[in-house]
Amino acid sequence: MHSVHYSGVRLRLREVTPDDVDALLAIYGDPAATQHLPFNPRTRDEVEEIIAKAVEAAAARPRHRYLLAVIDNDTARLIGVGRLLIDPEYPHSAEIGVGLRPDQWGRGMGTDLLRLILEFGFRRLGLHRLWGSRSPANTGAQLAMLVAGMVEEGRLRHHVATPTGWRDSIIHSAIRTEWDRYRSN
Repeated sequence: MHSVHYSGVRLRLREVTPDDVDALLAIYGDPAATQHLPFNPRTRDEVEEIIAKAVEAAAARPRHRYLLAVIDNDTARLIGVGRLLIDPEYPHSAEIGVGLRPDQWGRGMGTDLLRLILEFGFRRLGLHRLWGSRSPANTGAQLAMLVAGMVEEGRLRHHVATPTGWRDSIIHSAIRTEWDRYRSN
């Protein structure tokens, strides 16, 4: 298994491990952090299962699933999670997702994390298209995606079943050639 270690200026990515359960519970188990996600806050057992599946996926060849710990370079603390899901039928495209502890919001970390995930997907994995979705109410994610160089593509109506009912999703994407030009400006 080739483990992921990918660094940016403020953040770095690494594989999640079973030792990360408490740090990831601070994200997946937090009502504020999950308010725009299609599930209720996760329990410790559920986070342990998420990590177990991530460790299993890291050993797969070809690898289609990445769940990566996000480490703050200044503090060396796990502050978030990044995800890439490569579609086996369209192996040049991946869905991305990110999550940060609420105490990290408002500091530009979401934008930095999205930039790092995009860079990892394009430069390390050689992908052509990366896309992600957000809740229409999540204006913080909207801003982070746009500033990171993603384009808003449109709305999928009643896309996600949430604990409170059906929710639309707003889709954003980045294409490698466009993103390369955006990053060089």
